Amino acid sequence: MSTADTTIVADDLVAPAASRAIPKKKVKAGEPMGTSVGAALSSPLGRAMVYGLMVLWTVPTFGILVSSIRPETDVKTSGWWNWFVSPAFTTDNYKRVLSSSPGNDNLWHFFLNSLQITVPAVILSVGIGLLAAYAFSWMKFKGRDWLFVAVVGLLMVPLQMALIPLLQLFTGGAHFTIPGTTFTLTLIPYFHLKSSIYAVWIAHTCFGLPFCIFILKNFVSSLPREIIEAAQVDGAGHATVFFRLIVPLSVPAIASLTIFQFMYIWNDYLIGKIFAGTANIPVTAKLAEVTGTRGQSWHLLTASGMVSMVLPLAVFFALQRFFVRGLLAGSVKG
Repeated sequence: MSTADTTIVADDLVAPAASRAIPKKKVKAGEPMGTSVGAALSSPLGRAMVYGLMVLWTVPTFGILVSSIRPETDVKTSGWWNWFVSPAFTTDNYKRVLSSSPGNDNLWHFFLNSLQITVPAVILSVGIGLLAAYAFSWMKFKGRDWLFVAVVGLLMVPLQMALIPLLQLFTGGAHFTIPGTTFTLTLIPYFHLKSSIYAVWIAHTCFGLPFCIFILKNFVSSLPREIIEAAQVDGAGHATVFFRLIVPLSVPAIASLTIFQFMYIWNDYLIGKIFAGTANIPVTAKLAEVTGTRGQSWHLLTASGMVSMVLPLAVFFALQRFFVRGLLAGSVKG
């Protein structure tokens, strides 16, 4: 073999090795070019913008908290930021709004009303919604898809349209009289639900179910089919599959939906005002009355506002580690 042939062979052996030494970056099909949103937010400027928005969002709530612990004179004569210059602390504002003494607002009673309205209503709406989501996802029955379309369609119906019919149902039941006769057929009996906590539970459950079913169905239907089929092959029934597999695997979605439902029901004014009656109204309805009667008592309004916010904030921070996971769950299948 000549020198020239040896050189050519050597070049052929060296060239592939050299090309492998410097790997080329592969770009996946459909991958956006340039800086991604995640990279932009992780940059110093992006982090500064996020922190700035967080501070702007938190400042009003922090101002209410500071004003609620300041004396009445300080609240009426200076802004809450002056508390950092001349701090003064008092609990009289909370004592007045929570006390049941004559002339006080007795918010503690209405806080307990909201608690006994919200907790059962959340459990009922999320629990029934999860059962329905499992049925729509893994049970086969005639008209399943059309029924789910009807449930989703209920999201477009304003709840105000159902307030009067539902109130009539609670106060008088549902009856049908055959025309031309005196025969009356009782479709739904009168359950004496007027001005009771039970009426508020039923109303919140009815109005919240379409949203709960829609959110949970997207998650439950994205669970691996192999797990469900393996359990069914081993002889597991629907109840076993639901409680042993669906519920544990759906914890992120359940926690995220629980936050949404808790915030919605706790902050509701209209349904509680209509169905609960005077003695059972939630704290939001009482807060509206306090606003009307104590328009100049800012120190009491801020304390009342913090009383109504403390439990939703505690629920959010307790479940926030599931929140983002639940929002993204079921959004991508495959």
